[in-house]
Amino acid sequence: MMPTPSHDVVVTGLSGAGKSTTLKTFEDLGYEAVDNVPLFLLRHMIREDTPPRPDTPRRPLAIGVDIRTRDFDVDAIRSLVRDMEKIGGSRPHIVFLDCDDIVLQRRYTETRRRHPLAADRPLTDGIALERQILAPLRDCANDIIDTSDLPPGTLKTMLFSRYGLVSAGLHVFVTSFSFRRGLPREADLVFDVRFLRNPHYDPQLRDLTGRDTAVQAYITADPDFPEFMTRLVALLDPLLPRYVTEGKSYLTLAVGCTGGRHRSVFVAERLGTWLMTAGYSTSVRHRELQPPDS
Repeated sequence: MMPTPSHDVVVTGLSGAGKSTTLKTFEDLGYEAVDNVPLFLLRHMIREDTPPRPDTPRRPLAIGVDIRTRDFDVDAIRSLVRDMEKIGGSRPHIVFLDCDDIVLQRRYTETRRRHPLAADRPLTDGIALERQILAPLRDCANDIIDTSDLPPGTLKTMLFSRYGLVSAGLHVFVTSFSFRRGLPREADLVFDVRFLRNPHYDPQLRDLTGRDTAVQAYITADPDFPEFMTRLVALLDPLLPRYVTEGKSYLTLAVGCTGGRHRSVFVAERLGTWLMTAGYSTSVRHRELQPPDS
C-alpha cells in the first residue's frame, strides 16, 4: 500500500540513479526536502520538528540519504525510520532508486562526475561496492524504482501519482513498448499485441506511428482486433476496482509489439481512452516514441 498524504519518506539508492530529481519532485509536491544531512543532525531535527506557527500544518518530510551522508549506516537509517514513526505517528516509506550498472557507468561517463566510492578504484568497482553496502536497505524498502529506462519526465509523473499530497485514488499508467528492447521494468500487467497485422510491412505506413489515422484504420480492419479489445476491457473492468480495494495507488499496464511504434501505440491509446472514460486518472506514454530526456 502506498503512503497517505501524511507520510514522511526517506529517499535513498544508488549514486546516479536519480535521487536529486526525486527530491526536487517531492519538493514540488509540497514536501519539505532535506538532502545529505548527517544522521545525528537528522535525528535532532526530527525530534524538534514542529510547525513554525500553531495554525500552520506540518509538511511531510522527504529526507535524502545515501553513501555520501556522513555517518551513513544501514542500521542507523533503520533506527531513524523508527524514530520518525514514533514522533510522526506513521511509518515513513523508504523509496529506493535502483539502476543497471551499465546505465550508471554511462551516466557517470557522460557527466564526467566521480563516483563517491571510486576515488581510488575503477568506476565498476565503486558501483559494485555501493550496491553491496546498500543491499540490506534495498531489501527493507517500501518502494523500489528502477530508473534504467525511466526518463526524468516519466519519473516525475510517477512520483506525482504515487506521493501527491491530494489523494486521487488509483492512477493508471499505460505504456507501449518494443519487445526487442525488453519489458518495461515498472509493468504490473503486460499485453502482447504482436498477433495483430503489422503495418510495418506496408511501405506507406512504415514511417508512421499508431497515432496516425492511416495506421489506426489498418489495425482496426484486422478481423481479430474488435474482439481482442472487447475481451481486454472485460478482463480489466473487474480487476481495477479490486486493486483500489487492496489500497494500490498506481498500476502500470504495458502493451508491446515488435517495434513499439504501430500496434502497441494504437492499443495503448485506445486503452487510455477507455480508462479515462471509466473515471480513472490515466497517463499514456509511448516508450519508443519518447526522446531520451523526456
